[in-house]
Amino acid sequence: MELVTDALSFTCPRCHEAATARFYGPCDTCRTYLRTTLGGEAREVVAAEYVPKMNVVPNAVASKE
Repeated sequence: MELVTDALSFTCPRCHEAATARFYGPCDTCRTYLRTTLGGEAREVVAAEYVPKMNVVPNAVASKE
C-alpha cells in the first residue's frame, strides 16, 4: 500500500483563501483560530451503566414445563 504524502492545493472552506495541505479542510490559520476559541480541556465522561428494561414477558411455549 502506498502512502500519499503529496500536498493538495485547494480553497479553504472557511475563509476562502488559497491553502496547501495534506488533507482537505480549514487552513492552518483557521485551524489555529478554531482551536483557541472553541477548543477546551479534555475531560473524562462517565456514563451511567446500561440496565435493560424488564418489560419483556417470557415466551409461553419456552416456559412450558
